[in-house]
This record gives sequence, structure tokens and C-alpha cells, in this order.
Amino acid sequence: MEISVSSMSSLIKPSPEILAIAKPVLKWAGGKTQLLPVLSANYPKNLGTKIKKYIEPFFGGGAVFFDLYNSNLINESIIMDANPELILLYKTIKEQPDQLVEVLYKIQKKYLSLNESEKEKLYYEVRDDFNSKRNSKYNEVNPLRASQIIFMNRTCFNGLFRVNSKGGFNVPHGNYKNPKILDSENIYAVSKSFQIAEILQGDFEDITLKIKSDDVFIYYDPPYRPLNETSNFNAYTGIFDDSHQIRLAKVFKNLDQKGVNQMLSNSDPMSATGDNFFDLLYKDFNISRVEAKRMINSIATKRGKVFELLITNYNAN
Repeated sequence: MEISVSSMSSLIKPSPEILAIAKPVLKWAGGKTQLLPVLSANYPKNLGTKIKKYIEPFFGGGAVFFDLYNSNLINESIIMDANPELILLYKTIKEQPDQLVEVLYKIQKKYLSLNESEKEKLYYEVRDDFNSKRNSKYNEVNPLRASQIIFMNRTCFNGLFRVNSKGGFNVPHGNYKNPKILDSENIYAVSKSFQIAEILQGDFEDITLKIKSDDVFIYYDPPYRPLNETSNFNAYTGIFDDSHQIRLAKVFKNLDQKGVNQMLSNSDPMSATGDNFFDLLYKDFNISRVEAKRMINSIATKRGKVFELLITNYNAN
């Protein structure tokens, strides 16, 4: 499906003084919006004073970044993710929000004008086009491809971002009456927030090359270690197994020795199964258990409260 980008006078860019509060663009499995009160209570004490730079190597939906930005606690940031599609999307929002809004306006108008079977057909046309044009070079911005990511996220089943072993997006069509595909106010707000950010695609260990001093705050929200065989969901970038978790812990420990303030989230296998994997891996640091909600499950009755770990190398209180 081809969508051309053209000037549309009906889409008015909001003035800077009335920009909305920036929030995540994508619905994201494991997104941290619901946990922000707990996370914010555990930010470093000197965040916003001595510490004004923020680094997030597993950016995902970016809820913590937006919270820090909206609270005026940071003036510089590095946001990174291994998923090249996410980085393409965020670079496009940063550099070409007008063009992205125009393309999203067109696809939303078309989608909402269709009946249910036609909507499903359009969804799979977009998904097929998206998958057919995958490549390994994502340095450039791309409003069309970015619009496809948002469109699929807003209209697919459960708002997942999942790829198969070949890297193809494989989530089926969802069943939404009137999905909000275009949120132009938020796109412009996010674009403004990204002006303080360097946006990078790469492995989490690459951040060590970006740290020149200890006056930074790093938050890690990696793909969670599964609590059981059926709870494994880290397919938005590929496999993230125990060897990756151990490598991440080494990065955490090395940066701790350099005095860098760090916070990390993960699943809590101890509460679920008695598995002390993380308790041993981070035994030298502060480990808290926080209550969260599991929202992604094909069986509604299996969605509910779970515990997650919050690990810091500093005392927040």
C-alpha cells in the first residue's frame, strides 16, 4: 500500500506554548506508565540538580524518559534500543513530525471509513508491505514506515510488537471499534522532547562508551526473564536469555564502580517460583519488590497482579 506525503492545510501544528505533555507513542508490553509513582519515588536524590543527563539503553515505550522530561529533571539524554524499527520511528518523530502526521492522517481516515472485513484486509496489506521492505540500514528517517509501525500498534491484537525468527512483524489484526491511530498533539510533544536526546540503535553494552563522567542516571528496563515457559515475551528484538541478563549485570557492576547512579527493573522469579537468580546476581545492591499488573495475556483471567524487581546502586530514601 502506497501513501504519498503532501501538504495538508487541515493539519495545524500546535504552538510551542500549548504543546501537550509528552507520553509514550506506542502501546508497549511491559510499559512502565503504571509504575511511574513507584519509580519516581526511587529516582536518585540529586536528579535534576547535580544529575541532569539521563540514559536508557532499553527504551521501548519510553515512559520513564517522558516522566523525567515532563518533570524538568533532565536537559540531556541518550536513548537506545536494539530494535531498529523503534529507532527509525523515534528518529522520524524527532526530525520529521509534520510528514509523519500527514501520513498517519491519511491512513486513519481510510481505515475508519471501512467496514470490519475491509479494515482487516487493509491491516494485512500494511503488515505485508512493512515486512517486505525490511532491511538492515535504518539510519535514515522514514515517515511511511514509521506510520506503519504506529498503525499496526494501534490496530493489532493487544497492541503487541512481536516479530518472528526472520524479523517479520507477525501480530494478527485486533478488534477495536474506533482506534486512535493519529495523536498529532502527542507526536509534536514527543518530537520536542526528543530534541534533548541522542537516539541510537545498538546493544545495551554500547552505553559504556558514552559515559564520560558520573553525573548521569541510567535506567535499565530489559526484556524480562520469563517466570515460566508460557510467560516468555521478549520477541520484539530477538532472544534475551540468561547469558544476556548476566552480561547486563556486569555492565551494572562496572558502572557502579565508576560512581554512576543506576536503576534496573526485571521480573521477580523469587516471588513466583522461589528462583533466586536475580537475588544472587545483584546481591551487592538494593533490591525491592514492587507490585505491578500483567496486562498482556491472550487469556483475560491470567492477567492480574505480579511482583517485579526494582534494583538500585544508591539509597533513594
